[in-house]
Amino acid sequence: MIIREATHNDISAWSEMRTDLWPETGDMHVSEINEYFAGSSIDIVQAFIGTIELEPIGFLELNIRNFAEGSRRPKLPYVEAWYIKPRHRGNGYGILFMQQAEKWAVAKGYSELASDTEVENERSIAMHKYLDFIETERVVCFLKKLKNT
Repeated sequence: MIIREATHNDISAWSEMRTDLWPETGDMHVSEINEYFAGSSIDIVQAFIGTIELEPIGFLELNIRNFAEGSRRPKLPYVEAWYIKPRHRGNGYGILFMQQAEKWAVAKGYSELASDTEVENERSIAMHKYLDFIETERVVCFLKKLKNT
């Protein structure tokens, strides 16, 4: 597998993989990907695509956040998305993506890398622990839309 920075040629495949990862988000992916390429994304500062014989089989997105549970750093890289197509899982490609993320973070001068997953995603939790991530907290997050009165 070759891991490289995402390019404009990846928009369609990247969007499809994001829809597999987050099916409830509908068609927002293309606009978010275009924001990344325009340099205006608030969620993605670096994106990698993995290919086998030119076929995209996974991606990883990184952001720089001002906070991550368990860290005392004022800013740190955060894995916002980490995805391998189902038929390619179990071959170590996810590990290669995370190693690429770590190399990128170290090259940018960071000493920590943060990530998260849903509480019920046991496979992802196990994979993070296998890669020496330390579980720092389990939370249920809430958001309420406020009405102007």
